[in-house]
Amino acid sequence: MHGTRYFALFFGLIYLVIGIVGFIPGFHTMAPAGAPHMDQTASYGYLFGLFPINALHNVLDILVGLVGIASFPRFSLARGYCIFVFLLFGVLTAMGFIPQLDTVGGWVPLFSGDTWLDAVTSLAGAFFAFVVPEPTEMESAPAAH
Repeated sequence: MHGTRYFALFFGLIYLVIGIVGFIPGFHTMAPAGAPHMDQTASYGYLFGLFPINALHNVLDILVGLVGIASFPRFSLARGYCIFVFLLFGVLTAMGFIPQLDTVGGWVPLFSGDTWLDAVTSLAGAFFAFVVPEPTEMESAPAAH
């Protein structure tokens, strides 16, 4: 059992579910009157009343989740995924703090509670990519078919 691989699987499953749940109207509220303007308004609202989302945000969450699940079988893939999560969500965090970038031109909401979630996600990715030690046993090669 290795933490980096299980982080990729767990994180992937969480983001896959969050992306799917984002499309279910009962789980998100309308954006408040003072929320930033979005050009992409399909499924625009606040997931659980906290995290701004829209359809593109949900699709990106689903894709990030699927890549995490796919990276689970091998440590090298899982570590690469964690580095990807660290970098991607680090950039998204920075964008969320810059008002001119926090909606990606009106396409994807990255502001409010989403900025802080992205920051925690980036730090978690960094931890599992760079702090958790590599496995001491050799990974077996995938079986040829």
